[in-house]
Amino acid sequence: MTKNFILASQSPQRKALLEQIDFAPELIEPADIDETPRKGEKPSQYVKRMALEKALSVASRHPEAIVLASDTVIVLGSRIIQKAHSDDEQKNTMQMLSGKSHRVLTGVCVVNRAKHAAVKLNINKVKMKRLSATEINDYVASREWCGCAGYKIEGLMGGFVEKINGSYSGIVGLPLCEARNLLIGAGVK
Repeated sequence: MTKNFILASQSPQRKALLEQIDFAPELIEPADIDETPRKGEKPSQYVKRMALEKALSVASRHPEAIVLASDTVIVLGSRIIQKAHSDDEQKNTMQMLSGKSHRVLTGVCVVNRAKHAAVKLNINKVKMKRLSATEINDYVASREWCGCAGYKIEGLMGGFVEKINGSYSGIVGLPLCEARNLLIGAGVK
Protein backbone atom coordinates (compact mmCIF):
# COMPACT_ATOMS: atom_id res chain seq x y z
CA MET A 1 0.00 0.00 0.00
CA THR A 2 1.39 3.40 -1.00
CA LYS A 3 1.86 5.86 1.86
CA ASN A 4 1.98 9.65 1.73
CA PHE A 5 5.73 10.26 1.87
CA ILE A 6 8.78 10.59 -0.36
CA LEU A 7 11.80 8.29 -0.08
CA ALA A 8 14.95 10.34 -0.65
CA SER A 9 16.99 7.39 -1.89
CA GLN A 10 17.63 5.47 -5.08
CA SER A 11 18.42 2.30 -3.10
CA PRO A 12 16.29 -0.63 -4.25
CA GLN A 13 17.02 -2.26 -0.88
CA ARG A 14 15.47 0.62 1.06
CA LYS A 15 12.40 0.61 -1.16
CA ALA A 16 12.01 -3.17 -0.75
CA LEU A 17 12.39 -2.93 3.03
CA LEU A 18 9.65 -0.29 3.21
CA GLU A 19 7.36 -2.40 1.04
CA GLN A 20 8.02 -5.33 3.38
CA ILE A 21 6.26 -3.42 6.18
CA ASP A 22 3.55 -2.00 3.90
CA PHE A 23 5.09 1.50 3.79
CA ALA A 24 5.74 1.95 0.07
CA PRO A 25 6.50 5.62 -0.67
CA GLU A 26 4.33 7.55 -3.11
CA LEU A 27 7.47 9.00 -4.72
CA ILE A 28 11.16 8.16 -4.84
CA GLU A 29 13.53 11.06 -5.37
CA PRO A 30 17.21 10.68 -4.53
CA ALA A 31 19.04 13.62 -3.00
CA ASP A 32 22.11 15.00 -4.71
CA ILE A 33 24.36 16.28 -1.93
CA ASP A 34 28.06 16.41 -1.11
CA GLU A 35 28.76 13.31 0.97
CA THR A 36 32.30 14.23 2.01
CA PRO A 37 32.97 13.67 5.72
CA ARG A 38 34.06 16.78 7.60
CA LYS A 39 37.43 16.93 9.27
CA GLY A 40 37.17 15.42 12.76
CA GLU A 41 33.56 14.30 12.21
CA LYS A 42 32.71 11.10 14.06
CA PRO A 43 31.00 8.33 12.06
CA SER A 44 27.79 8.67 14.11
CA GLN A 45 27.69 12.41 13.46
CA TYR A 46 28.40 11.83 9.79
CA VAL A 47 25.53 9.37 9.11
CA LYS A 48 23.04 11.52 11.02
CA ARG A 49 24.15 14.62 9.10
CA MET A 50 23.94 12.78 5.77
CA ALA A 51 20.41 11.51 6.49
CA LEU A 52 19.35 15.01 7.58
CA GLU A 53 20.90 16.77 4.57
CA LYS A 54 19.38 14.25 2.14
CA ALA A 55 15.93 14.67 3.68
CA LEU A 56 16.15 18.47 3.75
CA SER A 57 17.40 18.59 0.15
CA VAL A 58 14.39 16.66 -1.16
CA ALA A 59 11.98 18.41 1.23
CA SER A 60 13.08 21.79 -0.15
CA ARG A 61 11.71 20.73 -3.55
CA HIS A 62 8.45 19.41 -2.08
CA PRO A 63 7.15 21.94 0.48
CA GLU A 64 4.04 19.97 1.46
CA ALA A 65 5.64 16.52 1.64
CA ILE A 66 6.92 14.21 4.35
CA VAL A 67 10.39 12.97 3.40
CA LEU A 68 12.36 9.94 4.62
CA ALA A 69 16.12 9.70 4.09
CA SER A 70 18.79 7.35 5.35
CA ASP A 71 22.55 6.89 5.22
CA THR A 72 24.61 3.84 6.12
CA VAL A 73 28.33 3.42 6.73
CA ILE A 74 30.61 0.62 7.80
CA VAL A 75 33.01 1.57 10.58
CA LEU A 76 36.16 -0.32 11.51
CA GLY A 77 37.57 1.10 14.73
CA SER A 78 36.91 4.80 14.20
CA ARG A 79 37.44 4.68 10.43
CA ILE A 80 34.57 5.00 7.96
CA ILE A 81 34.92 2.49 5.15
CA GLN A 82 34.22 4.45 1.98
CA LYS A 83 32.73 3.04 -1.22
CA ALA A 84 35.34 1.21 -3.27
CA HIS A 85 35.88 2.45 -6.81
CA SER A 86 38.05 -0.41 -8.03
CA ASP A 87 38.57 -4.13 -7.52
CA ASP A 88 41.80 -3.42 -5.64
CA GLU A 89 40.07 -1.01 -3.24
CA GLN A 90 37.35 -3.61 -2.58
CA LYS A 91 39.96 -6.32 -1.96
CA ASN A 92 41.59 -4.04 0.60
CA THR A 93 38.21 -3.48 2.28
CA MET A 94 37.57 -7.23 2.43
CA GLN A 95 41.03 -7.87 3.89
CA MET A 96 40.42 -5.21 6.55
CA LEU A 97 37.07 -6.75 7.55
CA SER A 98 38.26 -10.36 7.45
CA GLY A 99 38.05 -12.05 10.84
CA LYS A 100 37.07 -8.84 12.60
CA SER A 101 34.05 -7.19 14.15
CA HIS A 102 32.93 -3.88 12.77
CA ARG A 103 29.97 -1.56 13.19
CA VAL A 104 27.30 -0.63 10.69
CA LEU A 105 25.76 2.76 11.46
CA THR A 106 22.59 4.01 9.82
CA GLY A 107 21.17 7.47 10.25
CA VAL A 108 17.44 7.85 9.54
CA CYS A 109 15.69 11.18 9.14
CA VAL A 110 12.08 12.17 8.54
CA VAL A 111 11.15 15.75 7.72
CA ASN A 112 7.46 16.47 8.35
CA ARG A 113 5.20 18.93 6.50
CA ALA A 114 6.16 21.73 8.92
CA LYS A 115 9.82 21.03 7.97
CA HIS A 116 10.68 19.73 11.43
CA ALA A 117 13.35 17.04 11.18
CA ALA A 118 13.61 14.01 13.44
CA VAL A 119 16.81 11.96 13.25
CA LYS A 120 17.61 8.55 14.75
CA LEU A 121 20.86 6.59 14.81
CA ASN A 122 20.90 2.80 14.46
CA ILE A 123 24.09 0.99 15.54
CA ASN A 124 24.85 -2.64 14.71
CA LYS A 125 27.83 -4.89 15.28
CA VAL A 126 28.83 -7.48 12.69
CA LYS A 127 31.46 -10.23 13.09
CA MET A 128 33.01 -11.54 9.87
CA LYS A 129 34.66 -14.91 9.53
CA ARG A 130 38.27 -14.99 8.41
CA LEU A 131 38.13 -14.82 4.63
CA SER A 132 40.44 -16.78 2.35
CA ALA A 133 42.07 -15.14 -0.67
CA THR A 134 39.72 -17.18 -2.88
CA GLU A 135 36.63 -15.96 -0.98
CA ILE A 136 37.80 -12.36 -1.28
CA ASN A 137 38.61 -12.70 -4.99
CA ASP A 138 35.30 -14.41 -5.73
CA TYR A 139 33.34 -11.75 -3.84
CA VAL A 140 35.15 -8.94 -5.63
CA ALA A 141 34.58 -10.65 -8.99
CA SER A 142 30.84 -10.88 -8.24
CA ARG A 143 30.62 -7.05 -8.50
CA GLU A 144 27.87 -7.22 -5.87
CA TRP A 145 29.70 -4.59 -3.81
CA CYS A 146 29.48 -1.92 -6.51
CA GLY A 147 27.63 1.17 -5.34
CA CYS A 148 27.70 0.40 -1.63
CA ALA A 149 30.12 1.03 1.20
CA GLY A 150 31.84 -2.30 1.79
CA TYR A 151 29.31 -5.00 1.02
CA LYS A 152 25.70 -6.07 0.78
CA ILE A 153 24.84 -8.36 3.68
CA GLU A 154 21.67 -9.45 1.89
CA GLY A 155 23.78 -11.07 -0.84
CA LEU A 156 26.84 -13.28 -0.99
CA MET A 157 28.44 -11.57 1.99
CA GLY A 158 25.72 -13.01 4.22
CA GLY A 159 27.58 -16.33 3.98
CA PHE A 160 30.62 -14.77 5.68
CA VAL A 161 28.82 -13.20 8.66
CA GLU A 162 29.33 -15.12 11.90
CA LYS A 163 27.28 -12.91 14.17
CA ILE A 164 25.05 -9.85 14.16
CA ASN A 165 24.17 -7.78 17.19
CA GLY A 166 21.47 -5.34 16.17
CA SER A 167 19.04 -4.76 13.32
CA TYR A 168 19.43 -6.75 10.11
CA SER A 169 17.37 -4.15 8.22
CA GLY A 170 19.64 -1.45 9.65
CA ILE A 171 22.64 -3.24 8.18
CA VAL A 172 20.88 -3.51 4.82
CA GLY A 173 20.37 0.27 4.96
CA LEU A 174 17.11 1.19 6.70
CA PRO A 175 16.25 0.16 10.27
CA LEU A 176 12.56 -0.56 9.88
CA CYS A 177 11.43 0.00 13.45
CA GLU A 178 13.00 3.46 13.61
CA ALA A 179 11.82 4.39 10.11
CA ARG A 180 8.23 3.25 10.78
CA ASN A 181 8.06 5.12 14.09
CA LEU A 182 9.43 8.32 12.56
CA LEU A 183 7.03 8.13 9.62
CA ILE A 184 4.00 7.56 11.85
CA GLY A 185 5.15 10.39 14.13
CA ALA A 186 5.28 12.69 11.09
CA GLY A 187 1.72 11.81 10.12
CA VAL A 188 2.18 9.10 7.51
CA LYS A 189 -0.97 6.98 7.27
